Amino acid sequence: MRLDNRVAIVTGASSGIGRSIARGFAAEGAKVIVAARTAGKLNALVAEIERAGGAAHAVTTDVTDEKQVQALFAACVAAYGPPNLLVNNAGIADHTPSPDLSLERWQEVLTINLTSVFLCSREALRLMTGGGRIINIGSISAKVPRQHTAAYTASKFGLEGLTRSMALDGRDQGVAVSMLHPGSTTSSLVPGITDQPRPGSMDPDDVARVAVLMASLPNDVNLFESTILPISMPFLGRG
Repeated sequence: MRLDNRVAIVTGASSGIGRSIARGFAAEGAKVIVAARTAGKLNALVAEIERAGGAAHAVTTDVTDEKQVQALFAACVAAYGPPNLLVNNAGIADHTPSPDLSLERWQEVLTINLTSVFLCSREALRLMTGGGRIINIGSISAKVPRQHTAAYTASKFGLEGLTRSMALDGRDQGVAVSMLHPGSTTSSLVPGITDQPRPGSMDPDDVARVAVLMASLPNDVNLFESTILPISMPFLGRG
């Protein structure tokens, strides 16, 4: 029970990587607040965690809405107390050629993938006065982008910069801020594509194992950055 007595918030927890991380944290003893926009999937996840002997509480949340984010953290305090862990996982992908990319879509991707992390991390820092840990779920696109992903790539590069800045801002109060970069993973990031098992793609539980390791380190240690990807994925050696 490596996360016993910890209180965690996981965003984007209704499916994919977020769901696996929430299950992994609960299995290690954490009390988990699961947040997403789909109430039915969150409630099913809570029931699954409770059947396995864990503790979880669902809070339907649009993490791009400041008031809803504040309500999420207030619900966490009311249910279990201030959070020790935050996983910023909520996000969307986009594969639009740059000449066809509308300003509206650009802003939507950056708001969901980047502004939401700022809002949640700010609330976490306000509550983690005695220390804590924030893990931001990035992407290998923050290292090597693909064609036709200008908005998504910009959001993940921006997230890396935000992670570095928040790591400095959290240092004096003992908050470790880090980033986990998954490669191709079975998830709901691109419905109809990434949610289908396919060669060269990881199970989200594999990503969750790394998140559990990061979260379970001693309070004065930070695994600042980690990349996990299928060995067959064309990341290393790209021309």
